[in-house]
Amino acid sequence: MHLIDLKAYLSELGENNNRAWFVMNKPRYDILRAEFLQLVTEMIAEISKFDPAIIGLEPKKALFRINRDVRFAHDKSPYKTTFSSSIVPSGRKKPSEGGGPAYYFQMDGTGRLFYAVGEYMPPSDRLKAIRNHIVADPKGFAKVLKDKKLKQYFGTLQEEGKLQRPPKGFDADLPHIEQIKLKNFMVWTECPMKGMDSDELKKTLLTAYRSALPLVSWLRSAPVSA
Repeated sequence: MHLIDLKAYLSELGENNNRAWFVMNKPRYDILRAEFLQLVTEMIAEISKFDPAIIGLEPKKALFRINRDVRFAHDKSPYKTTFSSSIVPSGRKKPSEGGGPAYYFQMDGTGRLFYAVGEYMPPSDRLKAIRNHIVADPKGFAKVLKDKKLKQYFGTLQEEGKLQRPPKGFDADLPHIEQIKLKNFMVWTECPMKGMDSDELKKTLLTAYRSALPLVSWLRSAPVSA
């Protein structure tokens, strides 16, 4: 994938976020989109080597559309200024669909690579199932939190949207109560793409994704429903 071209395109799109500019530059978009699809195809093949659950995922299902849903948004810009992908076995990549833990990454016009693993804002039944799983398997969850490679590449679970108080039905003295308050069970980080080529980008992602396999496996072991 031509990362320099992608950065330039997304940067210009950010400055000209309108249909006229997008249509005029559609040939550029089509080329970059095809290259991005190939990158995602290769990522799926490589992830499948250490996470067989990914085998058979159709690459197109892992891609997010560039069109924004502006129906309820204050910002009416019609296009996203990122290329992004969420690799999840079910292909249900939207958080509201409760598709389980995902391998996510996006690239933007500033030259930043953002990547994440886990479940972002899962629906209420799935969130409750994960919280119940923490209660049922505190030792297994503690082992995930202490994993050296996971901490090396991602740090700790993100606390965006964390509750101030324990959720209903969970006592304040439970083990891991601070994690039970979380609304996301995901790790993420970012880095500049400057100087990277496609092979280096894939190596960066795959090394980090492999380190997060204990988190993915633990989340998948949570019951489907509470």
